[in-house]
Amino acid sequence: MKLSGRGRGCCVAGSRERAPPPRSPFVHQLRLSPLEKAKIAFMTLTLFPIRLFFAAFMMLLAWPFAFIASMGSDEQELEKPLSWWRKIVDVLLKGIMRLMWLAGGFHWINVKGRRALPAEAAILTVAPHSSYFDAIPVTMTFASIVMKAESKDIPVWGTLIKYIRPVFVSRSDQDSRRKTVEEIKRRAQSGKWPQIMIFPEGTCTNRSCLITFKPGAFIPGVPVQPVVLRYPNKLDTITWTWQGPGALEILWLTLCQLHNSVEIEFLPVYIPSEEERKNPALYASNVRRVMAEALGVSVTDYTFEDCQLALAEGQLRLPSDTCLLEFAKLVRSLGLKPENLEGDLEKYAERAMKMKKEKIDLEEFSAYLEFPISSTLESMFALFDENEYGIIDVREFVIALSVVCKPSKTLETIQLAFQLYQSEKGAILEEDLAHILKTAMGVSQINVTHLFRAIDEEERGEITYDDFYRFAELHPHFAEDYLYSEPVGDGSGLGTSSLPAPNGICTDFSPENVEEKTQSLQKKLN
Repeated sequence: MKLSGRGRGCCVAGSRERAPPPRSPFVHQLRLSPLEKAKIAFMTLTLFPIRLFFAAFMMLLAWPFAFIASMGSDEQELEKPLSWWRKIVDVLLKGIMRLMWLAGGFHWINVKGRRALPAEAAILTVAPHSSYFDAIPVTMTFASIVMKAESKDIPVWGTLIKYIRPVFVSRSDQDSRRKTVEEIKRRAQSGKWPQIMIFPEGTCTNRSCLITFKPGAFIPGVPVQPVVLRYPNKLDTITWTWQGPGALEILWLTLCQLHNSVEIEFLPVYIPSEEERKNPALYASNVRRVMAEALGVSVTDYTFEDCQLALAEGQLRLPSDTCLLEFAKLVRSLGLKPENLEGDLEKYAERAMKMKKEKIDLEEFSAYLEFPISSTLESMFALFDENEYGIIDVREFVIALSVVCKPSKTLETIQLAFQLYQSEKGAILEEDLAHILKTAMGVSQINVTHLFRAIDEEERGEITYDDFYRFAELHPHFAEDYLYSEPVGDGSGLGTSSLPAPNGICTDFSPENVEEKTQSLQKKLN
């Protein structure tokens, strides 16, 4: 697959000029100089335990106030204006939370702009979402947020969460997305509830760009106030992404910094047009553009689902410059529905087997997929037209689609690829293995000589899938050992993250059960 080339390949659907961001938005590289390591070692023995104690103490101090204020609160009472005693509790809790952040090194919180009144904007959209430290604006405003229902059962923290009257999302409820959106819409249009603060990206990124906004905040069609976050620190210990330092490491490193800076900017209220009210995706896209301009960053069509693809558990890890994220985006743009992908994969694989090594042009590719020629289809075709001859091998398309469809099932994709490339004797050559693996990883070049020779112990010059399977069983980390020139972690600067749940203080309220998607993530190869 082609990574770049005269404006083609890896371009955004419908545009030959735009390119993906220079680095993956889901990866955070943190390299410490010897001096920084020495400072952290010193702070760990001196400042860190003091800060950790006071931060924990402030959270425990806030708990009884939140508990008393939350007792006996029904929905009708919550929609009424705050009573005098609850206003006092609000002030006390905000003060305690501010002291907690102060203990963590956030000595000054720079606030720009004016926060809109609930009557002006019922929803606050916050981006970029990059850390659990994004809770700072939540504790400053006590706006409601969208949270997993399980969060309310967390000791101490759960009580504080319930106090801000969040919109709870239940993983066990198949109808979760619809109910959540309806609740957001009801609150936003009632004019009685507190403002709702939503992180529309749905997951954490490294702030290098703004990924696709989910439409939940924009479906009600009411005015929103964009809020942008910045962490202008020399050493970025704040960012908590899917690939990089873990939650506890981020906490430790941040508390070891003498000072941590954060900027919160309230942008002017965005009032949707009639067209945007009818089209939440357009509304979300336009608000994202405004926020990206304020931040001075680019936008990308990568999504939460692309994050899952990039970091899926499997024996082949996708490198940061993979074209498969672009391919997955084009698959969605083309109209191939996720729930039908496995069926589509079987259909396209069967057709490719009948075609064998035959290469096809754009018109034939259109007929093969049963989609009309469009800019999206042309962009997808360009990904596989590596030499720009105007023809492609559809077997590469099938392999790429299999990875997108089953990112964690490496061996299933390899088995399908063997069926597509094998000779009548059921074997493939080294050249075939190179085509298979470079397509499965979405890269333009890959050296498989050492891997092929290791599998081909009898030196026949060809291998079968059974040979590959036996080798993979004995060497489950064959990719690290044979396909990458640099040891994992040496040149990449990537740490290991073992996240039990999606990053951030707000959940992604898509209908899919994200529990399976967010299991412990291992180190990504580069």
